[in-house]
Amino acid sequence: MPPHSIEPSSSPFDGGQVEDWPTFRPRLIIAVAVVASLVKVAVALTSVGTNDVLAFYQFAKAIDIHGLTWIYEHSILFNHPPLIGYFLGALARIEHQPFLQQNGLTFPFFLRLPGIIADFVSVLLIVSVAGRYPHLRPPHWALLLFAASPVSIMITGFHGNTDPILVLFLLLASIMAVRGRPVLCGLSLALACQVKIIPWLLVLIFLFVWSERRRIFLFLGSFLVSSTIFCLEPLLKTPIMFAKNVLAYGSFWGVWGLTYCLRMTGLNEFSKTSFFNLSALQNAITMTLKVTVVVGIVVLAWRRRKLPAPSLFASIGLAWMIFFVLSPGVAAQYLVWLAPFVLFLSPTFYGFLVAGSSVFLFALYTITSGGFPWYFAHASNKLSAVCAHWALIPWLTLLGGLIAFGVNARRQNPHFRFLSLKAIQPATTSE
Repeated sequence: MPPHSIEPSSSPFDGGQVEDWPTFRPRLIIAVAVVASLVKVAVALTSVGTNDVLAFYQFAKAIDIHGLTWIYEHSILFNHPPLIGYFLGALARIEHQPFLQQNGLTFPFFLRLPGIIADFVSVLLIVSVAGRYPHLRPPHWALLLFAASPVSIMITGFHGNTDPILVLFLLLASIMAVRGRPVLCGLSLALACQVKIIPWLLVLIFLFVWSERRRIFLFLGSFLVSSTIFCLEPLLKTPIMFAKNVLAYGSFWGVWGLTYCLRMTGLNEFSKTSFFNLSALQNAITMTLKVTVVVGIVVLAWRRRKLPAPSLFASIGLAWMIFFVLSPGVAAQYLVWLAPFVLFLSPTFYGFLVAGSSVFLFALYTITSGGFPWYFAHASNKLSAVCAHWALIPWLTLLGGLIAFGVNARRQNPHFRFLSLKAIQPATTSE
């Protein structure tokens, strides 16, 4: 194996082995996904969800009455891209239909319905990838777990947010990249960034992939033109407030990962849990962690640019792991972001992550709902701080996984260096 080379599909958890199925049976996976979707629909029909649903409802009413520009100018809490604003405005109008009100189909249900559909479509896309690329195919149990993931059921069915839609568009962008379709890849990535701004962190991963294929201008043109069109109204009418609300979105200190560990020291400088009015030291640490995340993902993207296109799934999985381990704050619903990419990175580690995340989410929603079964979960600052120790389970799982992947890279190739900008080369079977 040449220097600075590493097998992109290897895993310390899976031993580099892919289950050899005698036949590929997607129907069972799809059937499980249908059942999981029905469970999510039932949960969405019989619960309100979290206080995110109430926030979205208030945003929707304001957008319906005053318009998208007004909400950016009058509410710093509305940190969503324009497409979500248009979506919420449409939901506000739909909910007023007498037929829907008479049949109990209200805003909390309609807010979660697109995510339920997105989850199902994501399963179909994963099945498509597994069928088309047998060398990427996760084991049967892992695909079934993805289709019926309790993490997905709790977040999509109960929580009430737009994160599953982000996952769908990001997964679609990745598949378009693997299949060599730069225009559709750029459009899909732009749509992901219209759900939440966070996929901008991953743009360079796609950019370097298309640069190596010498088709960067088609991808970049599609992405930038689509993004500009979607953001045209706030860019023309209220660019400063749009940038302030969406691009300058902060993190919630003290309930996740490293900032939680600092808060647990008991030092007064780290004791406050909030988005706003943090101490100078808290702000400095938050900024340092954010810069470290960005630098880490940029280096990852640069070093993995020469790997085969299907390695893109693993690259995004590793990028998300860097983000979750080092981020100063992570909301519970973000845990769906990693799912399809960690599934391809390492099915066994995906199983560990689902288990750890499920324990945390069940504890979180049970505590904030005042017990089980859940109807409405109000995650106040005080309760979020109480629940934060449960968040250590998925965080430590991700930290352990990231360390294990690093150790495995060195085990496979003693010449491999982490502090390097040299591109990782595709593994060779012989010299």
